[in-house]
Amino acid sequence: MTAPGNSPLGPPLGEPVEVTAGPRDWERVRADLVAHGTALAYARLSELHKELPDGEALRTLLGRDWSRYLELAHAEVRERYAASRVLLKHAAGAVLGGDPGALELAYGPTGRPYLRGCDQIDISLSHTQDLLLVGLTTRGLIGVDAERTDRPMYGSGLGRHVCTPYELVMLRNLPEEERNTSLVRLWTLKEAYSKAIGQGMHFRFTEFGFGPDGKPVRVQRPDGTAGTGREWAFRTFVLESGYTVSTAVYDAGFGTLTDTEITTMLDQDCVEAITEALEGAD
Repeated sequence: MTAPGNSPLGPPLGEPVEVTAGPRDWERVRADLVAHGTALAYARLSELHKELPDGEALRTLLGRDWSRYLELAHAEVRERYAASRVLLKHAAGAVLGGDPGALELAYGPTGRPYLRGCDQIDISLSHTQDLLLVGLTTRGLIGVDAERTDRPMYGSGLGRHVCTPYELVMLRNLPEEERNTSLVRLWTLKEAYSKAIGQGMHFRFTEFGFGPDGKPVRVQRPDGTAGTGREWAFRTFVLESGYTVSTAVYDAGFGTLTDTEITTMLDQDCVEAITEALEGAD
C-alpha cells in the first residue's frame, strides 16, 4: 500500500509486486514496466533462498559476482548477496525476455549496478533483513531503498545527522507517535534519491530533504525550498510485512517503451561490436 497522503509528481509508479517462483508475478512486473516505464519487485529472503541453485549452477547465474560472493566471510551475508543478485537478474530477465544467467551485472565507480549492454534500462537494488527489493525503469534513472518501518531512529538522535534544519522542525511538530515512522520515510527517500543519482552515501543527507506526507514529494534544499522539478517522481509504500519502501525515478524524456525485448534493448555500441566480431570471423 502507498503511504497515506503520499501525493506523486512526475511519471507514474506502480505498487511493488511480491514475486515468488511462479511466472504470473513476473508477468505483473513486466506489465508494470510496459505501462509505467517503471517496475518494483520484492521477495522475502526466507522464501527466495529455497529457490537458490548451488554449486556450478549458482556460479553460472552470478557470473562475475561469483568472486565477490566467495570473498564474503559470513554465510548469512553471502546468502543475502547471492539472493539479491539472483532476484535482480530474474527481474531483468523477466522484463527483457532473456535468460537471467546470460545477463551480466556491472558496477560503476560508486558501486551502482547496471546491466552491461542494456543501457536503455536502469536498475537499483536494496535489501534489509528479510526483504529484497529491485527497481527497474526505462525512463531514465531509478533508486530504491527499504527499511523496517518500526526501526528505532528518532529517539537515537540519528535525525540531526541525516535531516535538514527544515526537516528537524517538521519532525518536532509532528505528534510523538508519528516522528519515528516519518524519519524512516525520510531516510528511505534520501537513500533512494542518492542511489538514483549515483552518489550513495557521498551526498550528505543534511544537504537535501523532503517535505511531509500529504503534499507532492520533491527534493528540497535545507531551507525547505524546492530543489527539483517534475522530472523527478518519488513514492513511498508501506508493505503489510512491516517494511517502508521508497523509490526515486528521474524522467529523462525517453517516454514509455512498449517493447522491452532484449533483442531491441542492446545499446548500439554493443550491437556494432558484435556485428564487427561476426564479420571478422567470416
